[in-house]
Amino acid sequence: MSDPALGLSMLGLIVVVIILGFPTAFTLMGLGMLFGYAAFYDPSQAWYTNKIFDLMVQRTYGAMTNDVLISIPLFVLMGYVMERGALVDKMFYSVQLAFRNVPAALAVATLLVCTFWGIASGLVGAVVVLMGVIAFNPMLKAGYDVRLAAGVITAGGTLGILIPPSVMIIVYAAVAGQSVVKLYAAAMFPGFFLALLYLLYIVGWALLNPRIAPKLPAENTQVPVPEWTEALCGAYGKRIFPALFQALFAPAKARRIVSDGKPVGYGDILRAFAYALVPLTIVAVTLAVVWWYVVIHQQSGAAEAVTAVEQLGSPDLPPDEASDASNGPAPAFYWWFGAIALGFAALMVRYYRRMSPERLEIIRLLTDSVAPLGFLTAIVLAVILFGITTATESAAVGAAGAFLLAFHARTLNWKRTKEAVFLTAKTTSMVCWLFVGSAIFSAVFALLGGQALLESWVLSLNLSPLQFMILSQAIIFILGWPLEWTEILVIFVPIFLPLLKHFSIDPILWGVLVFVNLQAAFLSPPVAMSAFYLKGVAPSHVTINQIFAGMMPYMLIVILCMVLLYLWPGLTLWLPQYLYGG
Repeated sequence: MSDPALGLSMLGLIVVVIILGFPTAFTLMGLGMLFGYAAFYDPSQAWYTNKIFDLMVQRTYGAMTNDVLISIPLFVLMGYVMERGALVDKMFYSVQLAFRNVPAALAVATLLVCTFWGIASGLVGAVVVLMGVIAFNPMLKAGYDVRLAAGVITAGGTLGILIPPSVMIIVYAAVAGQSVVKLYAAAMFPGFFLALLYLLYIVGWALLNPRIAPKLPAENTQVPVPEWTEALCGAYGKRIFPALFQALFAPAKARRIVSDGKPVGYGDILRAFAYALVPLTIVAVTLAVVWWYVVIHQQSGAAEAVTAVEQLGSPDLPPDEASDASNGPAPAFYWWFGAIALGFAALMVRYYRRMSPERLEIIRLLTDSVAPLGFLTAIVLAVILFGITTATESAAVGAAGAFLLAFHARTLNWKRTKEAVFLTAKTTSMVCWLFVGSAIFSAVFALLGGQALLESWVLSLNLSPLQFMILSQAIIFILGWPLEWTEILVIFVPIFLPLLKHFSIDPILWGVLVFVNLQAAFLSPPVAMSAFYLKGVAPSHVTINQIFAGMMPYMLIVILCMVLLYLWPGLTLWLPQYLYGG
């Protein structure tokens, strides 16, 4: 058997052995060393002088010194601390109340919490199991179709490995030699876009067939409102916001209101007024950040660049370009920004004029349950995307913030902390050993000529870039049926990477399509890990086939998302190009 044929046999054998249930990392190392020993074998030398042992040491040392991998244990620790700290229960309750009037309200709340929790933790198994415990039974008791309930949990739970910060993106960055920061920026919009497609499917199905998601009974949608807020509305007016505003400056009537046997204090009114200002604060901060980044930050950066060129005395910069660079954004931006700001102002006026005590209580619940975790996640992503810190430093900030949130909520004891640390060490060890095994396997595969043989075969087909894109993504999609995303990334993705340059395909765009594609690896039988995660916590009458049936439509949505991302590559590439250029 020739060396290239031996390499292809090696590639086929690894798939068979993994399907049989052998550990992936050690199977990669074992087959790599076995076939490598045969490739390097020299009968004139002693068996222990075979070069495969040197290759094993070099590849292991290379994985140990890979700086990209340092952020994995920190992000994983962040996720496990949040999961063990049980910070999601109140979040689901508050989101459910906020969307109580939307069709399939429980399913919509489940998807939103899965998306948000997946972003914060980045753990698929933990999110699916946790939401299966919290949301699955309430949906079934409310009369929801089993397929709808199972599908939204299994599909929503996988979004954590797509939307940054994601361990899968870090692994791809290390395999492909790409920037983690650029990949994070590229995956941001596609991740939320896929979540939006899931949401449209759920709401659309519920509108077309209301029987699959019956409207919740009144007792499940009532918001527990403190009595004093209703009394305050009776004393000052019908709406809560004007009443709170008046009570701050004329508290005489408010002091006569009794709650739980004691008068309402000025601090209670001030606290409620602060909660009422949360939506306005979010809108104002968002507009201010956009204004700062586009007008002030960009203008100062352009001015510094012009000054640097002038100091160098370069004659190549025309005066018109220098003046344009320092003038800031185009006038159209100011018109658009002003129109958007006025629109938000009108919405805020209408919102506060109609604010009721129930809506204020929902704001309070959402703020207490979502805001701390949302603020931490936003900080971690912002410091990465804006280049303030590296991915590793931001992961350390996220892990420290997760500990602070859990301790503040008083849900993280010594036992749970040990569990989080142990699971972090277990997951990180698995990923790092996968890198070692993959490095040995891919080196031997290339040495035997398997990589060159596959490249020459693909090039001989005379494919167009679109045809190559479809072929590569189709192979990865099919591999997702028997294999997990880790095996696909470390074994098969490196086979396609050298061909991207020949077909002039951006490795970041192709990588994001792979990330979306690998969502199907968790949803495709027979190795649909999301289904087995959910089955472990589902009632006994829910069968695995029902869970599989619920997941199938989401696989079609994944394919639709990939098609749309390819047709509009700007959805993927605009943010990294805008932030980092090139």
